[in-house]
Amino acid sequence: MRPAELNALRANAATAKAWLVEGVWKVEHAFERSKAQGRVVDDTRLRICFVMALFGMAFVTLGIEAGRAALLGKAGGPEEAAAPPPGARADLVDREGRLLAVDLVHYGLYLDPRASWNIKETRAKLMAALPNLSRERLEKALRSDRREYLIGALTPSERERVHDLGLPELSFEEEERRVYPVGESASHLIGFADSGGHGLAGAESALDPEVREAAAAGKPVALAIDLRVQAALEDELRGIMRLHTPISATGIVTNARTGEVLALASLPDFNPNTAGQSPPANLVNHAAASVYEMGSTFKIFTFALGLDSGVANVNSTFDASEPLKIGDRTIHDYHGVNRVMSLEDVFIHSSNIGTAKLGLRAGGERLKRYFDAFGLLAPARVELSESARPILPRTWNEDVVASASFGAAISVSPLAVAGGVGAVMNGGNYVPLTILRQDGAPKGRRVISPEASRAMLDLMRANVLRGTGTKADAPGLRVGGKTGSAEKVIGGRYERSKLVSSFAAVFPTDGPVDATRYVVLITVDEPKGVKETFGFATGGWTAAPAAGRVIDRIAPFLGVRRTPTAPFAAQRQAAAPAEEVSEGTL
Repeated sequence: MRPAELNALRANAATAKAWLVEGVWKVEHAFERSKAQGRVVDDTRLRICFVMALFGMAFVTLGIEAGRAALLGKAGGPEEAAAPPPGARADLVDREGRLLAVDLVHYGLYLDPRASWNIKETRAKLMAALPNLSRERLEKALRSDRREYLIGALTPSERERVHDLGLPELSFEEEERRVYPVGESASHLIGFADSGGHGLAGAESALDPEVREAAAAGKPVALAIDLRVQAALEDELRGIMRLHTPISATGIVTNARTGEVLALASLPDFNPNTAGQSPPANLVNHAAASVYEMGSTFKIFTFALGLDSGVANVNSTFDASEPLKIGDRTIHDYHGVNRVMSLEDVFIHSSNIGTAKLGLRAGGERLKRYFDAFGLLAPARVELSESARPILPRTWNEDVVASASFGAAISVSPLAVAGGVGAVMNGGNYVPLTILRQDGAPKGRRVISPEASRAMLDLMRANVLRGTGTKADAPGLRVGGKTGSAEKVIGGRYERSKLVSSFAAVFPTDGPVDATRYVVLITVDEPKGVKETFGFATGGWTAAPAAGRVIDRIAPFLGVRRTPTAPFAAQRQAAAPAEEVSEGTL
């Protein structure tokens, strides 16, 4: 308030005070005159009028002050906003503002048995109103000689139901509770917080400082995920779980240009509202915290480094007519083609022999340097604290280089693979993954040339048209991809019947090399072959079809338009039947 306005208010207050004092004295003199003249009725009337005048003045004063505060005051403005309670957390929302996590007022219920009229009635009514109430705790409280806590996290409707019991010994206290409106959806990405407001997993843990700061500012924290994309991904993964009954299934959808994680799912999952009641195994985020030998999806990186370094080009050939022997070890193809193969043939037939020869041409130092540039030799660069370290070879000798080139001898998380594939497909820039919504594309770090990236996009598309990834095609969306089927190590030996099957997809593969495109990675741990897949459990039969369905469903949400499919259909008719197309494995 300005000094002039303050002085004016003071002057007005002094004038009002003087007027009030003068008025009181006049009324008092009137009372005295009425008594002296014996007019008691007039005296009473004057007193009533005086009291009414005082009340009237009080109401007028209150009305004036209320009006001034409403029109001129700052009440309710951000400067005077109430401080958030200790442990308060900002809302988490998806990229379109849909609510993912929110602090809501709940209630704790207390009982003071000293105020109870009928303990038997109290017991019966409470157990009927709150079936989840611990009978042991209730009995302890009923026998106590002081006020006891019974149960917390009551919703407003539950509080109302208990309040309506009319039991004087019950009372309530407000509690802040973190609520996750979408339940199990995106549970491993969103995570959860404890009752004290500390993030324990997922984004709640990784972004804990940001969430607290945003709460103080009264703003939400926007994550990169899109709930529509998330729902489609989870639905297809649940289909895999039902059909192939694997140990787990994970899915990741990223924007290759910005690094944004648009969806992340790991099944089995859990409900963050009741995380403590979930089996511990369900709390593991297999997309981030588990590492696998990924098999032939790693060939994406070997081919990218080969093309970028000049070790190979689109006209290069590789002799895969015989198994490759390195020391006392022999490398085979899953279904041998037994001929000299072009670079494209090695890729679309997923030849281990051809890929190993490409890796050996590059050499251990170059292979290791490029793998590091793709983010494969360290935990995935993402905010999630669950991001696991890879299991790396101790030495990079010839045997290891040959194995690592087609996805053996090195175990990494699916998140790390998704980040690396994005770098290969976005024009050659490594952009760290992020779970936060981005306003634009970060600069990134160049790892391969735009020309090598363009060649890889073409190879990925060719593999979906004529190779091991045909079951991932989605009409009109120009999908590219690479299958992977890695045998798991059990008791120190590779077990052929236990696979980690995967499919890394990119779409659309056409357009400028630096255009916006999306990566979809599906990973399935020990899927079972079924009648519908003719007993096969490889990536081409389990992960690839699911990736294609995910892409088909999410493309409209991402603004990817379909184009006529007739030319592609004609090419696919000339391809070998899917069950006869070989797939690289160890």
